[in-house]
Amino acid sequence: MSNLLGYTGKRVIVSGCFSGMGEATARALIDLGAEVHGLDFKDSTLPLASFNRVDLRDPASIEAAVAAVGGKVDALFNCAGLPGGGAFPAMDTFKVNFAGTRHITETVLPLMGPGSAIVSIASTGGLGWSRRIPVHMELLQTQGFDGAVAWAEAHADQVAEGYAFSKEAVIVWTQFMCARLIRQGIRINCTLPSPTQTPMMDTFQATSGKEVVDAAAEPLGRYSTAEEQANGLLLINSDLAGIITGVVLPVDGGFMGSLATGQIDISKMMKRG
Repeated sequence: MSNLLGYTGKRVIVSGCFSGMGEATARALIDLGAEVHGLDFKDSTLPLASFNRVDLRDPASIEAAVAAVGGKVDALFNCAGLPGGGAFPAMDTFKVNFAGTRHITETVLPLMGPGSAIVSIASTGGLGWSRRIPVHMELLQTQGFDGAVAWAEAHADQVAEGYAFSKEAVIVWTQFMCARLIRQGIRINCTLPSPTQTPMMDTFQATSGKEVVDAAAEPLGRYSTAEEQANGLLLINSDLAGIITGVVLPVDGGFMGSLATGQIDISKMMKRG
């Protein structure tokens, strides 16, 4: 399996490696023989090739962390993120989930060559992306971290509590960038996890309501594990994924399929607006 996925000897960066999906991803990559460089706001105890603290709300911190890794990078896993629902200031959530994710990617890209791959964790909470593509395309015309933040501050009504909008932005940005990057031989994709049992779950339940979270766990009938979500990230960033790019991949136990075919009551998902 290690040879099939092609991670042996690859240099990879995992943001958000302290806990949850990021930790599970970094751990699996180590087991698969990759040289794993971790980034997070909190220290990791994993046996990483290197670890650098990073604050995705601060572009200078991002640039310093990537510079410390240096060298060639074969794969980037954007796993860091903040929940919404008022658990954090809306602008902090936007900065981490979109502005910081985009900036770390743009900072790593010069270190990547043909055959490299990028994957970001989006969310089923970002399913409204298709209803406001023009808004997101306006955001995507901004330059750099500061440009994205300035746009968000001027459009606070769109950003709202930060989480849903930032995850929508990750989805649209992934699709926007795919054609440009594949010309360089670089792939970019994102995943849509179903509710996952990670340290952030208590916050999600408290802010969104347990009934809303549970509705998104149908039809699997349980929350996914961090390891199951990591497997989706590993697969789509692997050599096995070939020329797959610009894909928004549900890793959700059938939620998206059930929603599309009317087997889930969407009103449950809208109770908290």
